[in-house]
Amino acid sequence: MVRDGRDPGRLAATLMVQGTASHAGKSLLVAGLCRLFSQAGWRVAPFKAQNMALNSFVTPDGGEIGRAQALQAQAAGVPPAVEMNPVLLKPSGEMMAQVVVLGRPIGHFSAGAYRREVLPALRPVVRDALDRLRRSHDLVILEGAGSPAEVNLRDGDIVNMWAAAQADAPVVLVGDIDRGGVFASLVGTLELLRPDERRRVAGLVINKFRGDLALLEPGLEWLRARTGLPVLGVLPYLQGLVLEEEDSVALEASSAASGAAGTPAAGLDVAAVQFPRVSNFSDLDALAAEPGVRVRWVSRPEALGTPDAVILPGSKNTVEDLLALVESGLARAVRRLAEAGTPVVGLCGGYQMLGRELRDPDHVESAWDRVDGLGLLEVATVFAGSKTTHQVRAVVRGGEGLLAGAGGLEVEGYEIHMGRTSREAGTPAFATVTRRSGLPVAEPDGAVAPGGRVFGTYVHGLFDNDRFRRAWLEALWRARPGGMARSPGGPPQADGEDGATLPGLAARREASLDRLAEAIRRHLDVAALARLAGLPGTHRRWVRPGRRQRKEHPPSE
Repeated sequence: MVRDGRDPGRLAATLMVQGTASHAGKSLLVAGLCRLFSQAGWRVAPFKAQNMALNSFVTPDGGEIGRAQALQAQAAGVPPAVEMNPVLLKPSGEMMAQVVVLGRPIGHFSAGAYRREVLPALRPVVRDALDRLRRSHDLVILEGAGSPAEVNLRDGDIVNMWAAAQADAPVVLVGDIDRGGVFASLVGTLELLRPDERRRVAGLVINKFRGDLALLEPGLEWLRARTGLPVLGVLPYLQGLVLEEEDSVALEASSAASGAAGTPAAGLDVAAVQFPRVSNFSDLDALAAEPGVRVRWVSRPEALGTPDAVILPGSKNTVEDLLALVESGLARAVRRLAEAGTPVVGLCGGYQMLGRELRDPDHVESAWDRVDGLGLLEVATVFAGSKTTHQVRAVVRGGEGLLAGAGGLEVEGYEIHMGRTSREAGTPAFATVTRRSGLPVAEPDGAVAPGGRVFGTYVHGLFDNDRFRRAWLEALWRARPGGMARSPGGPPQADGEDGATLPGLAARREASLDRLAEAIRRHLDVAALARLAGLPGTHRRWVRPGRRQRKEHPPSE
């Protein structure tokens, strides 16, 4: 779609962010730049040619893209679109991944088969997606993946320097100083690039810095002299951003730092089961961001303890992850807690695991025809080749126990799942879906066990809904020994409701994006970045904080 007032033959300016390694901060830097340039009046779009991630999102038209690109689109103030992430790889087993192209799965492939049989045909798909974005925006900010210096993968590159060449984009190379060795990683990356690739690198950024910048300055001078490139700035380590992480590297760090099992004296303790192929773990971010709530990721039964609630999140391979749960002893431990009255919630793949059985007659997800579920819900799942991807609205049916106060609440989210789940007669649904991909429907979703303490749903993003999250957390508080509605450090009210103490999740995410943009504005040479992209009117005067006000034409001198 071409925006009114734009020259349809004009392609947007481009800028690319690449990193020395995974988790260097590329995704958040792109999100911050999207917000910053959007605040200045530009229509901005993010772009990542190929993403490997199990955290995904559904666009308004039902396409599946990486969660990071959806966040970046939110930062830019534009709807997420499949063109922003034309190729998504979702690992599903050892050396296997589901390949999603322009939002739709095309099959499962080994790494070798993907490179030989699939990847060559994807280059024109990526080019076309990039061109469509450039025809309808003023600026496209590209993100690389991993490192551009993986010499063994260079011939199959479609996401780093190859993408930069297609967009004719200058590259900003980012290094993570929090891990140590940032000078070696930046210089080493540059040394391993081919001359034509090296010429595309236009500047360096150091990310996640903690400490006295004056002590770093001699190193920055050395870096400028050694590489001949400008250091465009040093971004501080930003604590407390309420923004989703893209991959399980962050999840593993969070799990390692979460502490021992058990219930903290002054807060709710939520244990999240970490499967080998856990997906959409950002579903729990809203809970983890609540004061008085601790979310612990556990992968061993001895780490489970006696939490206030257990959550089974999504899985890219439900059958194999369920078998891993059984083998580790976690399945038995979760069942034992549920039988003792501990609330248990299953989200998507976790919902399927809570049922009586999972059948995979066509071996869509595994080599097993049938496996027993945890038996906590009277449902059964049959896997099929088609994939369900929709944005949805639903009304929670409520009921007894922990869901008594949630009846009638409307929630928004999205569905991403293989398989169909059926309930036994007499088993109540968790919710009624009222809209699916924008169309009115009236279909049951999920299931609830007697007493309301165990439930499952296909709605990703359930806890992002402030009113539902508050109702469920307050029910947990009341269910504790000597229960009360809230402790002094308990969950806040949603924004705009009586007794509000904190904004809702959406407002906190918006504030985090604004904070990220402000940090970039303060610590990076934004005018230089704008000049590198070739934007007109690159004075600092228009790269400034304030409400986003779209301009029909780019700012000029």
